[in-house]
Amino acid sequence: MEQIYKYIEEHQTPQSKALDWVEKQTHIRTNHARMLSGAVQGQFMRMLVQMTGASRILELGTFTGYSAICLASALPEDGHLDTLELNDELEGLILEGFERAGLSEKISLHIGDCKETLRSIRSEMGPEPAPEKLYDIVYMDANKREYCEYYELVFDMVRPGGLILADNVLWDGKVCQDPLPQDKQTLGIARFNDLIRDDRRVESVILPLRDGLNVIRKKEA
Repeated sequence: MEQIYKYIEEHQTPQSKALDWVEKQTHIRTNHARMLSGAVQGQFMRMLVQMTGASRILELGTFTGYSAICLASALPEDGHLDTLELNDELEGLILEGFERAGLSEKISLHIGDCKETLRSIRSEMGPEPAPEKLYDIVYMDANKREYCEYYELVFDMVRPGGLILADNVLWDGKVCQDPLPQDKQTLGIARFNDLIRDDRRVESVILPLRDGLNVIRKKEA
């Protein structure tokens, strides 16, 4: 599989110099470089933004900013991305990456607990948000144990016909094991996948892209 991904990367649109920088700095300055979305998934999400015409995006889990840059780089001139990150020690690296990509004005970084920040954003949107305040795409890549809670919090913040993208939903194949591993991350993702399967408000497909990407479309009324 690693050889296949290398071939794919060599035969797709190359990533930008800013993404090269973020990838390199992530390897140098963190111990979790494997958490990067990567060039293949990054380019896929970038094209999703272009194909859907999205102008408002919400990201849960910034890490070092790689996926935020991929998503925001495809936004129209008046588009905007809100990205949420818990680890304030990464703030300097994240913001420098945004500046190098020329996207500082298009991205707002929110540092703090994800659920608290979501509740704050939802409150600011009002009880019945105007269509222009709703998000076109939500990308979830934060605490796997809390995916179900994130989903319930963001659902009404997404426009009808909009997308919710959930990363790492195959969790190194652990969700397929029998018996199912009982660690909290695996249980959280398994519950989330079951929740999406049974939710008649949406339609979805899990793509075997890296560690699994669930593409969820909110049905239109």
